[in-house]
Amino acid sequence: MGGESTTRTAPRSGGTSTGPVGGRTGQRLSGLAVALGLVLFLGGFAWGAVLYLPYTVPTGSMTPTIDAGDRVLAQRVDGDEIRRGDVVVFTDKSWVTGASVVKRVVAVGGDTVACCTDGKLTVNGKKIDETYLKGSVVEDKSIPNVKVPQGRLFLLGDERQGSLDSSAHLTDAAQGTVARSAVTARVDAVVWPMKGMLERPTGFEPLGALSSPGPLRTIFILIIVGAVLVLGGGAYGPVAKLFGGRSRVRTEPAGAR
Repeated sequence: MGGESTTRTAPRSGGTSTGPVGGRTGQRLSGLAVALGLVLFLGGFAWGAVLYLPYTVPTGSMTPTIDAGDRVLAQRVDGDEIRRGDVVVFTDKSWVTGASVVKRVVAVGGDTVACCTDGKLTVNGKKIDETYLKGSVVEDKSIPNVKVPQGRLFLLGDERQGSLDSSAHLTDAAQGTVARSAVTARVDAVVWPMKGMLERPTGFEPLGALSSPGPLRTIFILIIVGAVLVLGGGAYGPVAKLFGGRSRVRTEPAGAR
């Protein structure tokens, strides 16, 4: 009788492979990716923990920049590093006992601050374009000319109508100013909800240099890249096994029977 053609599957190597899935080079590269990813991921977290402090802002005095209940990350800085426009964390017993306060620095030692001229804050006679207020009015914030002593800061909340800030302490001995040494950190970003980095206070640039942004963006990039490398390197073995197993199986015609 005529022969019958059939097919059967057979391993390309003629047997079952017992070598490492994906080859030695692939295994080494995946191992290096995981190791490098762990270094970047853990290193980013460690760097962030050293430089940054988390805070929860309890009130709406910094709206619209920071709302009540928002979680922020603030870089540990020395008071001498603070510039006009910075949002800072500080402690002052004459303001609040046993709690940190978050406000924006609008004038530094030697400045003369007043409000308002044509609805705008003035520093050293210059009207400040405070774009971060998002159109909020400041006309009702009555501040006479205040000369800020050297080594001190004048601070306001971005919610100008109800914030208990330097303008609420004008009758104090320090005329509402706070010592630079009271500052513990400078807020870089709102991280929950995820609003991102704070807007640059460019309206203060004509009066002097602004603070340089902290390395928070770089830290986030390190953590994300590290996570991708760890996940990618860890997934190499299963993926190589899946596709490698398929490539070792082929069909071939069987002999006539």
